[in-house]
Order: sequence, then C-alpha cells, then structure tokens
Amino acid sequence: MAPGHDRQSGPPHAGLPELLRAHRLAAGATQAELAARAGIGVRTVRDLERARSTRPQRTTVELLAQALGLTGAARAAFLAAARGTGTVTPQPEVGTPMGLPPAPELIGRERDLSELATLLHEPRGPRVVSLVGLAGVGKTALALAAVHAAAPAHAGGVAGVLIGAGSDAADVLAAVLTVFGVARDTELTARLGDRRALLLVDAVERAPDPVAGTLRRLVDAVPSLRVLVTGRHPVGLPGEWVRPVSPLEVPPPGATDPATLARCPAVTLFTSRLAQVRREPPTNAELPALAALVRRLGGLPLAIELMAARGRLLDLTELLDRYGDRVLDLDTSAATPSGWETRPRGDEARTAVAETLRDAVATSYRLLADEERAALRQLAAFGNRWSVEMAEEMLAGTGVDPVPLLNRFLDLGLLSVRGGGSFRFRLLDAVRDYAVEQASGAGESTVIRRRHARLVTRLVERTASGLTGAGAGAAAHRLDEVTGDVSSALAYAAVDDPLTALRLAVSLRRWWRLRGRDVVGRQWLLRLLADPRTADADPALRARASIGVASLAGEHGAAAMELPRARTALAEFRRIGDVPGELEARTVLGVLLAATGRPGQAREQAEAVLALASEHGLTRRMAVAQHQLAWHEIRLGDLGAARRRLAVVDRLGGQCAEQRLRVLARGTVAEVFRLEGRYGDAVDEARRVLAALSDLGSPRSRRQVLGTLGLALAQDGRAAEAAEVLAELRPLDGTGALIEGHLALRRGDREVAAEWFAAAAEPDEAGRDRRTVVEALVGLAASTSDAAVLDRVDLACRQGGIRLLEHEEELLYALSVTRNGPVADGR
Repeated sequence: MAPGHDRQSGPPHAGLPELLRAHRLAAGATQAELAARAGIGVRTVRDLERARSTRPQRTTVELLAQALGLTGAARAAFLAAARGTGTVTPQPEVGTPMGLPPAPELIGRERDLSELATLLHEPRGPRVVSLVGLAGVGKTALALAAVHAAAPAHAGGVAGVLIGAGSDAADVLAAVLTVFGVARDTELTARLGDRRALLLVDAVERAPDPVAGTLRRLVDAVPSLRVLVTGRHPVGLPGEWVRPVSPLEVPPPGATDPATLARCPAVTLFTSRLAQVRREPPTNAELPALAALVRRLGGLPLAIELMAARGRLLDLTELLDRYGDRVLDLDTSAATPSGWETRPRGDEARTAVAETLRDAVATSYRLLADEERAALRQLAAFGNRWSVEMAEEMLAGTGVDPVPLLNRFLDLGLLSVRGGGSFRFRLLDAVRDYAVEQASGAGESTVIRRRHARLVTRLVERTASGLTGAGAGAAAHRLDEVTGDVSSALAYAAVDDPLTALRLAVSLRRWWRLRGRDVVGRQWLLRLLADPRTADADPALRARASIGVASLAGEHGAAAMELPRARTALAEFRRIGDVPGELEARTVLGVLLAATGRPGQAREQAEAVLALASEHGLTRRMAVAQHQLAWHEIRLGDLGAARRRLAVVDRLGGQCAEQRLRVLARGTVAEVFRLEGRYGDAVDEARRVLAALSDLGSPRSRRQVLGTLGLALAQDGRAAEAAEVLAELRPLDGTGALIEGHLALRRGDREVAAEWFAAAAEPDEAGRDRRTVVEALVGLAASTSDAAVLDRVDLACRQGGIRLLEHEEELLYALSVTRNGPVADGR
C-alpha cells in the first residue's frame, strides 16, 4: 500500500518491529527496497523488524519514516515506538479515507463510475466486487474514484492496500489491519460493529492465492466490511461480483470530423495528455492520424498516455507512421496504470507492471488453459466485431463451447462487449495483435486465415440473399458491420483460395452497388475471373460473376465493353436452365443496351423479363421490369404511360415487401412530375424519397433523385434552394450542369446558360443519359441563336430513341419560326 500524507499508523500499542513491517508491507516494498530508499543497510531493516536490534539511532528512524512517507500522527507514533514510549495510535475518524491516493481525474468513465458508486452505496450489494481487465485499461483509477465517491456511505471508513509481488497471506492481512489501525481481525470486527467499511485491494494478481485466502477470512470475520479489488482476473470468492473494465470508446473507422472525434473518450484522453507536452492542439491535418492512433491503441488509457507523451517531438502523422505497427512494443517502464506512488515525496519514479504492452498481454495470456489459448488465436482472425454464432463457427470441431469461453475472456478483461446487436464482441486490439503473433509463431496462420475466409464467405452468402425484400436495409447493415473482415477475407482468399474469393465477390456485388463501390467491386470480379485457378469453377458461378462485372460497369463508362460479357452470361444461364440467372442477365443487359444507344433492344429485354417473371410468378422481377419500361415510356414522351407503370411498380413492390423498389419508383414519379411542369409536386416527392433513401443506401440512386430535385427547384425559380442541392452534387456531372443552365436562363443570363447547357450536352465516360442530353440541347437552343442546335436535337432524339415532350416541341417550333420562318412539316 502506498503511503499517504495523512495515513494512520499501525496497530495500537504496536512496537517498532510490528509498525515497521506493517508500514513497509502497506507501501508494497521489500526490505531491500525500503533500505535503498532510506539510504541504510538492508540488514538494519531486517534486524529492526526481527527485534534483534537495540534501540535504533534517531537518524535511522527518521530516515525510515521519510522513506515510508509518514507524516502527522503516523510519523509521531512511529518515532514514539522507536523511543519505546508506546504511544497509542489515534483511531481514524468515521468515514475517513485511510491510506488512499486522492481520487484521480477520469475521462470517459462517467457511466462506469456512476454504476460502480451506486453499487457500492447499496447496503445489500455484493460483499466483494472485482474490477478485472488488461494492464493499463484503467482499473485502479476507476476503483480509486469509486471508493472516494462511496466514502460518505461507509461510516466505518474506507481504506486501500497495494499488493506487493511475493506477498504471503500474513503480509496481506498485516497491511489490511494496518490501514484500519488494528492488530487483529477480531479487533477490526469490534471496532466497526455494524458500521459499514470499504477496503480497496489493488493488483491482486501479484499474490492471488494469499489475497483470496485473506479476503475470505476477513469477509467471514467482519460482516460490515465490503471489498473492492482490481486485478487481471477475479479473486474467486463466493458471491463475488465481477465487472470487466473495457477500454475507452474509439471513433468509428473513417471518422475524422472534429465534432465526432470530440465525443470519443479515447480522443479526449489523448488530446488532454498531448496538451501536457505541447501547446498546440491537433491540427485539422492531424485529425485522421489522431483517429487512427487511438483506434490502433484500442482505447487502452495507458497506451494512449504513453503515445501522447511522444507528441512532444513528433506530430501525430509521424507518430502513426513510426509507431502504428508497433503498439505492442510500447515501453511501460516509465509509467504505471495503478496511480499508487511507490516512492515517497519528490521521487518521480514509479513501479512498472510490465516492460512493454506485449509483456502485459502475455501475463494475461498465460492465465489461460491450452485450449483457451488456441481458441483465442483463432478468434483473433476477426478484425471487426463478431457474434457468438461466428465464434461458434470459427471454433467448430475444437470441442470448445464459445459461451463459457467468452465469459472467461471477459473475466480476464481480454474481450470487449459493446452494443445490443449480435455483432458486439471484439478482442482488445493489443490482445488480438498478440494472439496473431502467437498464431504465426505456432505455424497456424494459414489454417486460421483460410478458415476465417470461408466463414466470412458463408456469412456473406447467407446475408446477401436478404439484400432484397423487407429486410434489405438490415442485411446491408449487417455487411457494413463486418466490412473489415470481408476485405481481409477477400484479399487473403484471392491469393490462397481463389474459388472461395470468387464465391465471396459474387455474393458482394449487390452490396457493392448499394454502397457505391462499383469500381472496386468490378475490379475484384475481373481479377478473379481472369485467375486461371477459377477457370474450372461452376459455370453458373462464373456467369454470375460476369453479370456482376456488367452490372457494376455503367458507373464508370464501361457499358459498351461489357455488352459481350452480359450476352455470354445470358446464353449460359439459358443453357443450364437457370431462370433467376436469366432474369438478372436480361435486366443488366437492358441497362447496358440503353446506356449504349440501343433503346429498342433494351425495351425488348425489359419486356422479355416481364414475360418470364410473370410466367414464374416472380413478383420482384416483374416490378423491376415495369420500372425499366417506365423509363422507356419517358424516353418516348408518354408520361401518362410512365405514371401507370410506376403505379404497378408500387403495387408489386408492396406485395413482395420490396421497399427499396417502391422508393426508387417514387423517385421516378418525381422526375415525371418535373417533366410535366409540376415543379412543386416534383420537389415535395423528391424530398420524401431522399429521406427514405438515407436509410436504404444506394448513393447512385440518391444522386439521381438529387438531380431531379435540383432541376425542379431551378425551373421553379427557387435559386437559393437549388444552389444548396448543387453543393451536394459536386463535382458536377451532366445533371449539375443542366441545373446551372436553367438557373442562368431564369435570371436572364443567356450567355452563361448556353455555356452550361453545352457542357451538359457533351458525352462523358459514364455514358450520360440520352434524355439529359436532349434536355440540355433544348436549353441550348433556347439560349443561343445557333440554328445548328436544332439539327443536334434531331440527331440526339434519333440516336437515343427519344421523343420530345409537348412543351419542348412548342419551344423549338417557336424558335425555328422566329429564325427561319415556317417549316414545311408544320412544327
């Protein structure tokens, strides 16, 4: 136990040998350590404790008192005992904290402290409460704060002892009795009576068996005594209440927003400790490195403090580059997570619990049985949070039940459990890193990573089937939660097990589309299809991969390139009689044909999908086909027919609980309203659709509806609102340029309008929508005197299979009459 300035002295009527030994044990020091602090010989200390020395010299006693940090009444009692006057030690006042460091400042532990203090205040609460966790997680700081907060509720007083390495049961008992100012446990019982007292026992892992035996004896002998202990593992007493202490919360991956980071306790601790070594707070340029650092440190307070201390010389980006992959090697020899001073007064040295974080984790790792260590090495394959079911699948065949295993890891503070969903388990980062090292050293890495890749593939295959229908949003969110594991599994399997990688990539194609990862997804599928080791894969699997490539192609101007691939996949699905595959292939082929200026062939594919889906009663595919046909009606200028088809999409979507299809159909309805000149209705509908899409994902669809909203606002003269939409659309594409053109035309700036409309009419790599090109050319004709624009409009309509809307025809007719006189066809 570390000495405090107001700590009470040893047992009443105790002689110098008893007092010296009790104070030394309470300080957690050996005889040699105390002798070194006092600057005297170790034999002198040994003889004084064994009463083999005559009355010691006054200088020796004063040196010992100073080395023990004794002040006030404790110092007076110690000097009196040395003189042989036998002064009785005064009893502590009721509720006085005895032998405790002051309450530390906590960051990010407000809820933990509130729950623990409430538990300690409860008269009928557990007699023994254990805070367990990895070294450096902040167990002792939390315990000290809780004990101080609970002091008013304990009339018998609160006290604390720090367990020294190698202590035996007699040492532990002597230290406890010393801080309470008694000589025997029976005296403690008599002194407390029915007044509640609280004892903090810190670092029990240094002498687990002696602590367990002593605490069992004290709890049985002193009914009013409650004990709060901290350690790497529970004490193991009957009725013990175990509370794991988790690391501080870290920001989610990718988060760099200052407001988001400021809400994360791990970031707050880092910046507060950084402020102690440099004046300047983290710059905006350092925020990504700050977020990455605290995530890499796993939210461990000790690791965070050690890393922040290095910020005196290095900026945060340099810290991440230099130490990001060496977290386990962080040196802890200059710091202690406990907060107990082990040297008196001005000496700044502290006891180290481990040389590095690796040593700290290794200590907990050695507490596990062989089968538990093996399981830990396998579970370390998970980079994100995982579920009990995933743990069970990962450990299948080992004979290990994951539930008691996870309880064991939790009791040792190796596991973090957060959130209420199924994916709520995660090994602490330092523990995971250490377990990965151990797996590599044991030659298990290849087997574990292959098993992990296949497990993730099965998980994605099961989940991907739910990406349509009522549960689409939930299924997409489940995949979002395991993004890191999906990426690592795909990267590993692409090298070690390409068939598994191909299965995984095929299952991901719809999720990639929903999350706007078309380019990355297509690259993965192309790479795996080109791998000679997948050449003999199941033809249906390769055909689905080809359709995945084609479906992801339109977003980056590769529609024409993928037409042959889509046709080949369609032929393969028809050959093997795979109706769902044929429907998907025809749907994708129709999109590619429309994007490459083949509207007639595209409509044929949509009509074939509708017929085949109707034949087999596949409602969702019927709805998809009707939606595609609605766009063909828009191209033909038949807005009434488009609205009727969209009503059918809404009805069919309701029948198959396909909310996303219904929302997208409403987005197309908003476009129809706009083309009809019903700008207010278009704005209202588009805003409702955007609100719904915020839950459903699909960045591409959201951008499309934003374009409809911006155009409707611009055409309605609501320039300020349209400008807000433009800010979200940047960098601007053809639709954005079209909005700018309409805004310029509304304010009468025909020259600027012409420039924007000309830009919107230019082809681009993504295959600009032909309807957008025609609308841009009509705007260009309205804002310029160039008669050649009318010919361009005619050519664009013929190439895209587009018929002008009535108001567009009237506008162009008026322009042609104004510039050229009446035309022969009567337009």
